[in-house]
Amino acid sequence: METILQTIKKIDFLLILSPLLLGAFSVIMINSITSGGGSYSRAVLVQALAFGLGLLAMTAAALMDPVFLYRLKWLFYALCFVLQLTVFIPGLAVDAATTGGQQAWINLGITTMQPSELVKITFIVFLASWLDEKRETLFTFKGFLRTAVPALPVIALVASIDMGAGVVHFFIFVGMVFAAGLRGRLFGQLAAAFFISTPIIYRFLADHQKSRFEAVLHPSNTELKETWQLLQSKTAIGSGGLFGKGLGNGTVKESGLVPVQESDFIFSIICEETGFVGGMAVILIYALFLFRIWRTVTQAREVSGALVCVGFLCMFGFQIFENIGMTLGIMPIAGITLPFLSAGGTSVIANMIGVGLIIGIGVRSKAKTYKHISTETAM
Repeated sequence: METILQTIKKIDFLLILSPLLLGAFSVIMINSITSGGGSYSRAVLVQALAFGLGLLAMTAAALMDPVFLYRLKWLFYALCFVLQLTVFIPGLAVDAATTGGQQAWINLGITTMQPSELVKITFIVFLASWLDEKRETLFTFKGFLRTAVPALPVIALVASIDMGAGVVHFFIFVGMVFAAGLRGRLFGQLAAAFFISTPIIYRFLADHQKSRFEAVLHPSNTELKETWQLLQSKTAIGSGGLFGKGLGNGTVKESGLVPVQESDFIFSIICEETGFVGGMAVILIYALFLFRIWRTVTQAREVSGALVCVGFLCMFGFQIFENIGMTLGIMPIAGITLPFLSAGGTSVIANMIGVGLIIGIGVRSKAKTYKHISTETAM
């Protein structure tokens, strides 16, 4: 039986340090954006409280036995639907007119919650256990379809409510299926089929969703609202120079031309007020964070544990790339938050739960009583 000290020594503290640094910076930046030099705004207090609760949730998740969670995979599968469908419950659902047209939040009285953030957690745990059982069938197209059937309704439901969240779930699915053993040739064929079908998918998108793609393809067309937003974002990033204008001194920020500054476009404000140095510091912290997750993947003692870590690696990696790419104008605006930095209590807590699960898997992988599974076996 290991002592508490021996267990603590196995914790990846660099993995924990990254979100803590980003969380502290998040509170500072949200304060700069929303407080205007006065008293702390509600957004600042909510973000700070969310990180406090997130640390507790992270600790609880790290202490959970992953094997027990995998046995409850169908409960987690049901939770994917139950959580997401709460946005349609009268009296609980937040009016879409107050949230930019998306009916993706529920009202808890003292605050609101975005269920899709928690669905990511339940989806990853379910999919890891399911793929662990079915990975031997992934060598054929027919086997892939049978394995994919349970996941597709979840992705479709989330995407029908929040396209950005749906895309994140899709990339989680793709990454985990590939890691579970989908053959490279079959993966390439499926990817080719997807890209060939993109014109058909595009036709079914809403007008505002089409304009987001057009803004990236036609950056000079200022008649599009999204193009104008991207131009202002890039202006804010470029105006920061090397060291930025200083906290609270962002002129583009003060003009209000950059939308959703404390959430979707917070990276633009970071670059304006802390400059290239601040922006690169954020990117380097994210790089360290993703590397530590990948390191846990390679050390995981169980296939299901490795797949959980892969799921979170895809989730965090795609959100980071999409959000920062969006502010630079190389990716379409998708309403996807920047992990640990963007304002949003549900997002922060869900992300910290994910970190806790990764830590727990990493600690158990180093236990002497377990036989280590190589990367080739786990992947």
